[in-house]
Amino acid sequence: MTQEGRRKGRDESEEERADRMWGELIQEVRVAQTGVQILFGFLLTVVFQPKYARLALPDQTIYIVTVVLGACATGALIGPVSLHRLVSGRRVKPQAVRLASRMTFVGLVLLLATMTSSLLLILRVATHDGYVPYLVTGVVAWYLVCWYGLPLWARRRHTSRSDD
Repeated sequence: MTQEGRRKGRDESEEERADRMWGELIQEVRVAQTGVQILFGFLLTVVFQPKYARLALPDQTIYIVTVVLGACATGALIGPVSLHRLVSGRRVKPQAVRLASRMTFVGLVLLLATMTSSLLLILRVATHDGYVPYLVTGVVAWYLVCWYGLPLWARRRHTSRSDD
């Protein structure tokens, strides 16, 4: 209890905390999974379009890298579901939450890379202009601010020493 008579933090066991964190993680993963699956599905269709054969070799290389990144991101973001299914009932939820959280973070980094290379490819094909790298850099900077910069700033600014 604090001086004001209120509790600081939650009063939950390790298992209760793992259950809560698992539920929160799965909700977060659902959002990212949907996005990466739609993007990956779209990427898989590109190679079957007539224009693909006319792409320059650098653009075809960017496409291949993008598809591989999308496949890796999909795997990392679906991984927590498989992990949960395979360890369910084994009394390892706290460890599973930590591992699933790491997979999700890696999946988000891979999703960032997939979106970056997708944007680069699309803008190169659509415009053929020299300003494409600057546009892609600007969008990636925006992603970095939204996905990592602001959350890390908020964590640092609003986390007290006793919360660590």
